[in-house]
Amino acid sequence: PTGSLLYPYGPHQGDETNPKHDDGTSETITLSVPFTFYGKTHQTVFVVFEFIFRLQFFTSLKPRQYTPDPFPLVDGHPFVAPYWADVDNVLGGDIFYRQTTDPVLLEDISRDITQYFPKSPFTATWALVVTWDHVAYYGSTSEKGNTFQAVLTTDSKIFYIILNYWDIQWTTGAASDGDAETGLGGTPAHVGFNSGDDTNFYNIPGSQTDAIINITTTSNVKVPGRWVFRVDDFQVTGV
Repeated sequence: PTGSLLYPYGPHQGDETNPKHDDGTSETITLSVPFTFYGKTHQTVFVVFEFIFRLQFFTSLKPRQYTPDPFPLVDGHPFVAPYWADVDNVLGGDIFYRQTTDPVLLEDISRDITQYFPKSPFTATWALVVTWDHVAYYGSTSEKGNTFQAVLTTDSKIFYIILNYWDIQWTTGAASDGDAETGLGGTPAHVGFNSGDDTNFYNIPGSQTDAIINITTTSNVKVPGRWVFRVDDFQVTGV
């Protein structure tokens, strides 16, 4: 699906496609522009598929669990959870990602962020776009899929993460006590940010409740399905 909410994605945009693994991780993505998250600068990011959807800024892939825990997780591991739940893209869906300096896309991102954060003029110079396209849940016996996107972007001074939720049809994998037919119930998906310490974290409202299925209608920037955060010195806006 393409709508105004999702930035362009897919092989025709030059995206890499992650291999089909139920519990694999992506290759390390070496960032062409260092990314600052909660005051620490990172050169690499993992798009983690080890049972979960998550962007992670460290090499030790210790948290292998597929049922989410509430934040904060005080283990020194900073990560973003666009939708932490038990995914199985072998059963369905694709995960795409690319780093880009495409001027057309960067202009769109710059315009959007300047609208949401008018006090900080922003001209994006780089973005990492990760898109989960109609991905299935572990143990699924249905055709349900979730489509959402995470965008990391910077002008090399300010750092933002945009989360776009286009189509959310399931909340829970079967190993998290979800229903194999509906993908609902059990321990639903968690959405938010974890710095690795006990003070800096954010849980998007509805996380780990059945209400998270409605994240396509919620926002902190008045755009249904879109959540935007400044993450270099993490700031929660408009909540």
